[in-house]
Amino acid sequence: MKGVSEVARPSKYGEEFKKDAVRLVRQSHRTCADVARELGMNRETLRVWVREAENAEADTGIGLARSEREELMRLRRRVAELETEKEILRKAAAYFQGDGSLIGRFGFISAHRLVYGVKRLCRVLNVRRGAFYSWLAREPARQARVAEEARIVEKIRRLHAASGGTNGSPRITADLREAGEHINEKRVARLMREHGIVGLHLRKGRRTTIPDEGAPPVADLLERDFTPGDVDRRWCGDITYLPVGDSWLYLATVIDIGSRRLIGWSIANHLRTGLVSDALKAAVRARGGRTDGVIFHADRGCQYMSAAFARLCDRYGICRSSGRTGTCLDSALAEAFNATLKRELLHGRKKRRWSDEAEARTEIFRWIAWYNNRRRHSAIGNLPPVVYEDRLARMAVLAA
Repeated sequence: MKGVSEVARPSKYGEEFKKDAVRLVRQSHRTCADVARELGMNRETLRVWVREAENAEADTGIGLARSEREELMRLRRRVAELETEKEILRKAAAYFQGDGSLIGRFGFISAHRLVYGVKRLCRVLNVRRGAFYSWLAREPARQARVAEEARIVEKIRRLHAASGGTNGSPRITADLREAGEHINEKRVARLMREHGIVGLHLRKGRRTTIPDEGAPPVADLLERDFTPGDVDRRWCGDITYLPVGDSWLYLATVIDIGSRRLIGWSIANHLRTGLVSDALKAAVRARGGRTDGVIFHADRGCQYMSAAFARLCDRYGICRSSGRTGTCLDSALAEAFNATLKRELLHGRKKRRWSDEAEARTEIFRWIAWYNNRRRHSAIGNLPPVVYEDRLARMAVLAA
């Protein structure tokens, strides 16, 4: 009785609905299961409707035997399946855009699995279902990793901008670690490369050294040893040009080799001995006059070889040291400082010259303050010079 009541129960679907559903299966070349899911109905019911429609068509005067009708229906289903596979491959080609890797195929299957089904997609794209489901299970972890990298990239952008667009991956990595990020430099370099965040590179500058061949010889007391260490033991200096308006200014520097700190400098519109003398006097004042026995190393430019500069060094108890003529490696630290200054102040900007002396002095002063207090140096443990000197002072107190 139960079977009779079920057969007699009226269908909740009208004839028009049945015809439209069957037509949708045929015209879309999709499976009954896919269409039934879309229509919110039982897939077996839809299959029965499609089979009835096919049987009705086969019986309308064609005169085919039962086996022939079954073969015809099988071929029609195969054609529909091939059309569906063709549609999948066409969509996949547009989706991949050249990336037909396994990960790319996994992504396509994930995006289209509700329409075509995982089993069919894996077969058409030659992917093992088990491998796809394993990949899908790791999706939350991948999304979390993507979000984490986006957060780090935003931090990198801020730190890179704070450096004036000059810092590369080593200094950015140190900044991130100081901010509490546990990250290695290779990862930072990769993220910077992928997002087009680039530090500035050194460029060859113009030579300002004019040797004085007739000056008394001065020994090289450093012999290219610029390793950091205690402060106020070894200084070095050099002169570099500054493009301002239609002419030039010149910057003379005094750097403490032990800490990499710029302790004295002078800017002028000439290359006379007074330029380097003023820089040395500024360094002596910055160190409180405690300069007995300090070595000052420079190239053999006429300013550093002059008698006036020699007398000034004698007055402060400073021992002069000089490299060979035309050998920049003998003054590598001072040369590197000059290149860094111009790279970070000028070469990274569209504007390659300062408009006037006031603008040049202001920007250089601001950069020097940042260089001493904020800029990290790999030679001293990726610390700024002032921080390095403070640590040396605290260690000396503890040792005492």
